[in-house]
Amino acid sequence: MIETIHSPADIKGFDTAQLNALAAEIRRGLMNRLSRRGGHFGPNFGIVEATIALHYVFDSPKDKIVFDVSHQCYTHKILTGRAAAFFDDAHFGDVSGYTNPEESPHDFFNVGHTSTSVSLACGLAKSRDLKGESCNVIAVIGDGSLSGGEALEGLDYAAELGSNLIIVVNDNDMSIAENHGGLYRNLRELRESGGKAPCNLFRAMGLDYRFVADGNDPAALIEAFAAVKDTDRPTVVHIVTQKGKGYAPAETERESWHWHSPFDPETGQSPAQGGENYSALTCGFLLRKMKADRRVIAMAAAVPVNIGFTPEKRREAGAQFIDVGIAEEHAVAMASGIARGGGKPVFATHSSFFQRTYDQISQDLCINSSPATLLVNTASVFGMNDITHLGIFDIAMMSNIPNLVYLAPTNCEEYFAMLDWSIEQDRHPVAVRIPCGDVVHTDRPVDTDYSELNRYQVTQQGAGTAILALGNFFGIGEALARLIEEKTGTAPTLINPRYITGLDEPLLEQLKSGHSAVITLEDGILDGGFGEKIARYYGAAEMKVYNYGLKKEFLDRYAAEDVLRANHLTPEQIFSDIF
Repeated sequence: MIETIHSPADIKGFDTAQLNALAAEIRRGLMNRLSRRGGHFGPNFGIVEATIALHYVFDSPKDKIVFDVSHQCYTHKILTGRAAAFFDDAHFGDVSGYTNPEESPHDFFNVGHTSTSVSLACGLAKSRDLKGESCNVIAVIGDGSLSGGEALEGLDYAAELGSNLIIVVNDNDMSIAENHGGLYRNLRELRESGGKAPCNLFRAMGLDYRFVADGNDPAALIEAFAAVKDTDRPTVVHIVTQKGKGYAPAETERESWHWHSPFDPETGQSPAQGGENYSALTCGFLLRKMKADRRVIAMAAAVPVNIGFTPEKRREAGAQFIDVGIAEEHAVAMASGIARGGGKPVFATHSSFFQRTYDQISQDLCINSSPATLLVNTASVFGMNDITHLGIFDIAMMSNIPNLVYLAPTNCEEYFAMLDWSIEQDRHPVAVRIPCGDVVHTDRPVDTDYSELNRYQVTQQGAGTAILALGNFFGIGEALARLIEEKTGTAPTLINPRYITGLDEPLLEQLKSGHSAVITLEDGILDGGFGEKIARYYGAAEMKVYNYGLKKEFLDRYAAEDVLRANHLTPEQIFSDIF
């Protein structure tokens, strides 16, 4: 059946039996790709029928469909000419895991962050109205995404738009983990009452409302979508779906199957991944701190497993663990409040998601010098590699906020020493870059007190050249130091800066004696980053400064080794550049 579908128009004559057969065939394609490549399993398996129904009723791309997060867009891609990327292993690389206008005219935005679809759709609808055009604009948003502030801002404005805007709320009673927040009580009331509960969040915001009890029934969905097609009012279609539908392990263990690594479809098991990882180690460390001090609170924003807090660990932590849902801005501001109230909050999320919190870090946290701890995860070229989830911008963003102490550990022992100090000190807001990649241990003594700010650590005293290797790139610095000594006969000075947010001016001044060149290495973009601060310090001096890091660009689905070579970040390339 898939071989006969080249565009959504090709399914419009299907009867109910054919649509159900199509859904089963699509799930086979999803299983083929996801079991081999990994990806967002639960969201894609749960929305198959709803996507088929949307394309059955509406006329994409004239009618514009915007998927929130777009981690559930695989069925949409299959129906819009990209089926080979799911059924033919050789074409897996043809598509990304998110909507992408470069792939198809049926995709309108490159989207990977949450809670944005209603706002984006409002913009498309407003533009349509101003131009006097006629089409449907549909925003598809999951119930988990409703906890994000922008989703509520979009819903608040949508009623004022006063024209065609259809908001499909895909309610599977789950975020990535369980939902958190008061609005989910109302969603439950609406589900249990068949959409007839007197309290209705959407009607209260001035939106028309329609309910579909079985959001995995193509016939019921087609009837609902046909009823609202060409509406002249902003309207919510609230559908109830089964996350992970069609695969028993994903239906049962919905959190762990939200995103899944490659697995055996017969057993649901992934290849064993042995060894330590920073997520589990961080969870263990924080649980020990919590048990020793009830003021210690771990916080997450819908991704609790990013620091190892599985359901079992969350139960163990009890009230000392907080998941705020998809609300990173709220998490930072709440952490500031907890710290001001005498608590010891630790908020952890991915580097890419901290981008949403710039204003709260600046205004609510740092202006008030609240001693909260931020753990910045997957902050590296070795982190997530989708264009929407890059972890390479945090150094430039966060290191330039006054009062914030941003630390870059180079190994496991240094990381936990910094984290422990941050939790126990009461003077500074502190962010710590969680090391990325394999767990690296050291037998060197590490400092336990970082209160004397901006003091770099000289790990090897040399001459001629000084290497300042920050955080994740310290290993490159070590390899470069060995290469320089091997090639020139003179060992360079190797420095672990530790502090991203300030300069060790006494040490930098000392380097003017006996050194003619300084090399900086940082695992982030160069523009506005750590190396530029060093170069500025030496601007009027004779010191030659070489900054190595990443070009300012949006990368997508890259191999880290390729990016390192493209930016001359191998020891051999750096040596060739300078010597």
